[in-house]
Amino acid sequence: MSYRRKLIEVALPLDAINAASVREKSIRHGHPSTLHLWWARRPLAACRAVLFASLVDDPSARPDRFPTEEAQNAERERLFGLIEELVLWENSNNAEVLSRAKAEIAKSCDGELPAVLDPFAGGGSIPLEAQRLGLEAHASDLNPVAVLINKAQIEIPPRFAGQAPVNPQARTTAELSSWQGAQGLAADVKYYGKWMRDRAEQKIGHLYPKIELPAEHGGGEATVIAWLWTRTAKCPNPVCGGEAPLASSWWLSNKKGRETWVNPIVDSAARTVRYEIGTGSSGPPEPPKQGRAQFACIYCTAAIPRDHVKVQAQTEGLGAQLIAVAAQGHRQRVYRPPPPQNTNTKPTTAHPHLTRQPDGYQTRR
Repeated sequence: MSYRRKLIEVALPLDAINAASVREKSIRHGHPSTLHLWWARRPLAACRAVLFASLVDDPSARPDRFPTEEAQNAERERLFGLIEELVLWENSNNAEVLSRAKAEIAKSCDGELPAVLDPFAGGGSIPLEAQRLGLEAHASDLNPVAVLINKAQIEIPPRFAGQAPVNPQARTTAELSSWQGAQGLAADVKYYGKWMRDRAEQKIGHLYPKIELPAEHGGGEATVIAWLWTRTAKCPNPVCGGEAPLASSWWLSNKKGRETWVNPIVDSAARTVRYEIGTGSSGPPEPPKQGRAQFACIYCTAAIPRDHVKVQAQTEGLGAQLIAVAAQGHRQRVYRPPPPQNTNTKPTTAHPHLTRQPDGYQTRR
């Protein structure tokens, strides 16, 4: 069989594809990006369009069916219209639109749909969209995280396609024949995930205290997402000697309209500091960090060099101060100042509740 030129080799409705790809960045509910972050995830809309256009013949390759340029242009515009429908997020699982796309692919492939192999699948956009278009998809990657993402997206769900859930709640409240796709599997994951969370909360929930929210955030108790700490070192200035925080930034959130930061209230005479939460576009004060592993004392502004911090960490250990608490509010994080009794800790070489974070803060798990 002679090779027939494909639609992607001639033209594509790029404006529609680009618009749908950009819009995907704001999609959260139901998007694979919420399963696990991947640093080079390809837009689903673009992958869907490219796969379709790579398999469907361009009308110019079928002069027997489209003998004139006018007929070819008209057919090409029809295919463009289908692609413009196909890339819309709302049509990701539209059975009617996908059925028409599959029919076009089958027509161009003489009824024998090819398999798609992505040897470096990463976030899995290409094999996922190939599977959505009815193609046999194979994916692999050298990164085990990518392998796990692809297993969760394209390997496990098809095994349970069309099957009813097994959890007792769903089996007593719904018709067992009404489950489509991976809905049954999703219902089981949701049910048993909640069951495990509830059991864990019964056993260790007392180790994770809730905090009270202010009235402007709805009041009541809220679940703590993170306890935000910063390491401290003793100021090398003999006149000072205060436990100086080694924070690289005071920012908690710099999202426009929700700017939030830690506002340190310093008592230089007493060598103490308490932390409040600041908001607004004015921003926080300058952080103690002055350069690479170079800090300034928050009390006397004396330099705290890297070697001093290193020696203290190796000998007596660094201290830690709780600077803010992040809690789960209504569809957003709420930041609260630390309780007074939990602000300071003694120096330690291995604080059991601290894990290093990339922004220089420490998070209590």
